[in-house]
Amino acid sequence: MNSVTKHTSTKLITALGIVLASMACTTDLAQAATSTLTPATTLSPQKIEPIDHIVAVVNDEVITQFELDDRLNKVMLQLKQKGTPLPPQQILEKQLLERMINDRVQLQFAKQTGIRVDDAQLDKALQRIAEENKLNPSQFRAALEKDGLKFSKFREDIRNEIILSRLRERDVDNRINVTDGEVANFLSTQSTADKNEEYNLGYIQIRVPEQASPEQINAKRARAEQALKELKSGADFRQVSASYSDAANAMEGGMLGWRNSGQLPGLFVDAIKSLQPGETTSVLHSPNGFHILKVLDKRGKDTPMVISQTHAQHILIKTNELVSETDAKNRLNQLKERIDNGANFAELAKQHSDDGSASKGGDLGWLSPGDTVPEFERAMDALKPGQVSKPIQSQFGWHLIKVLERRNKDVSEESQKLMARQAIRARKSDEAYQDFVRQMRDQAYVENRLEEK
Repeated sequence: MNSVTKHTSTKLITALGIVLASMACTTDLAQAATSTLTPATTLSPQKIEPIDHIVAVVNDEVITQFELDDRLNKVMLQLKQKGTPLPPQQILEKQLLERMINDRVQLQFAKQTGIRVDDAQLDKALQRIAEENKLNPSQFRAALEKDGLKFSKFREDIRNEIILSRLRERDVDNRINVTDGEVANFLSTQSTADKNEEYNLGYIQIRVPEQASPEQINAKRARAEQALKELKSGADFRQVSASYSDAANAMEGGMLGWRNSGQLPGLFVDAIKSLQPGETTSVLHSPNGFHILKVLDKRGKDTPMVISQTHAQHILIKTNELVSETDAKNRLNQLKERIDNGANFAELAKQHSDDGSASKGGDLGWLSPGDTVPEFERAMDALKPGQVSKPIQSQFGWHLIKVLERRNKDVSEESQKLMARQAIRARKSDEAYQDFVRQMRDQAYVENRLEEK
C-alpha cells in the first residue's frame, strides 16, 4: 500500500457531543436534635457536598461515579437530540459502565504494549476535526467551551479514541487476511437477487462471555428474549438498543445502515431475506452471543458502475525530526522549479521521493475516487493532464502531483470483487474485534459494583 492510500480500517474520529455538567451524588445529611436546643443554639443546616465513590475496579484503576455521571449526561443529551426515547436511567447507567470498563481494559493493554499518542499527533487530529467543522482551532475550542465542554477533557477523550483505534488496527485489522479464493467463493455463492438487494438494518447484540456457563448463557438468552418482547409490543428500536444491546453502536440506536448480503454473516442473511420493511427476526444464536435484526428498509442496487479514473505520479517528502514542514515544502518547490524548466518528473521521483512508488518514478497507476486521502484527491482532481501541482500537504508529508491522463471505465466486475473483499474483511474484522475485547475483558480483574447493588 503506498503512502497516499487510505486505510480500510475503522474511521478514525467523529466529533463528541455536548456534555452536561456532572451530576453530584446526594449524601445523607445528619439531622440536628432541635428538641433540646433553644433558638439561640439551633444549628444551621449543613451544606450538602457531593461525595464521589467507586463504581468499578479495572485491574489497578477505578472508575468513579463522577466519571459515570459525566458519560451518562452526555449520552442522555445525545439521545434526546436524536429524538430517541430515553431508557430507564438505571439500565442506561449499567450499559454505559460496561462500555467504560471495556474501554479501560483496552486502554490499559494499549499502554502496556507501547501505543502512545503524543501532543503533536493529537494537535494534528484536533486540527482535522476543527477543519471538518469548518472552524479554525481557536474557533473550535471556543465553540466547545460555549457548549459547556472543557477543552482539556475533550483533548484526552480524542487521545483515547486514537489509541483505541490504533490498538484495533494493530491487534485486529492488520491480522485480517482475505484470499482470492474467499472472494471468488463469495461471488459464486451470491445469487443475482442477493447481489442486487441492500438492507437498511437495526441491530441488537447480546454478547456471551467466552467459556460461559450454562447459567450465563441462559441469562443472556433471557435478556435477548426480553428485548424482542419489548420490540414486538411496539417499543422504539433505538430505545431497546440503548437498554439491552452490547453492540458498539447501541447508544446510536443500533443502526447498521445500508448493507448488502456480503457484508453480513450467513446467519443474518438467511434470517432477513424473506422479511419486509418493519419486520424483526427472532432471537438468533451464534458462538459469540444472541442477535436481533430489524429490516428498516430494502432496495435494489444498480449494478453498472462507470467511474472517472486518474493516472498520476507523485513525489513525497516525509517530515521527521530532521526534516521540518518548511524544509519539506522548500525541497518540493525547488523540484517543481526544475520540472517547470524541463526536468523529468519520473527521474526526480526516483531520486527524491520517500514513497514506495519511487522505484516506479512515482507512478501510482490508475486511481479511482476514494483511493487516496482527501487532500491528495482534491489537488489531483484540480489538475489537467500534464499539469504538476504546487506542494500539497497530507498526513503522510508533502507531495508534488502530476496527472498523466484520465479515463472513464466500467468497473462493475472490479467493483464487485473489491466490494466482496471489503465485505469479507469487514465481517472478519468485526468478529475478530468482538473476540479480542471479550478476551481482554476475561483476562482482566473487574469488579462492577453497580451489579452488586
